[in-house]
Amino acid sequence: MKRKKKVKRIPQPDIVYNNVMVAKLINQVMRRGKKTIARKIVYGAFDIIKEKTNQSSLEIFEKAIKNTSPLLEIKPKRVGGATYQVPREVKGDRMVTLAMRWIIEAAKSKKGRPMKEKLAEELILASKNEGSAVKKKENTHRMAEANRAFAHFAW
Repeated sequence: MKRKKKVKRIPQPDIVYNNVMVAKLINQVMRRGKKTIARKIVYGAFDIIKEKTNQSSLEIFEKAIKNTSPLLEIKPKRVGGATYQVPREVKGDRMVTLAMRWIIEAAKSKKGRPMKEKLAEELILASKNEGSAVKKKENTHRMAEANRAFAHFAW
């Protein structure tokens, strides 16, 4: 018997920038359903970006996402008692989700300042191809390249 098709939900564009990607970022930043706080963090970060770079914060954001989006990822696969790290190609939407997750994680890992400042700094660094999130992407690509011999296990 066939499974039901999974319905893909696309969030409504955000109110300020009218952009779906920004809405997704807000949803990723959100903790415990507190969307207003997440909005304040993201919009505050965008204001800081605009001040520091004198460029459109949306352009910086999109560039940062593009620079941190991975092309390959590794998935563990168990074959006969051994677990292999199998490299796989990352498909469309997952690329953006991983990039946003890594940027937010990198911002959270910095200590001692408000989240909007940390997020703004990480987005600026990612747009310049620097920072922890870009390093995470490069490490993932390096791991996938090193485990290319196990690519035939991909399912």
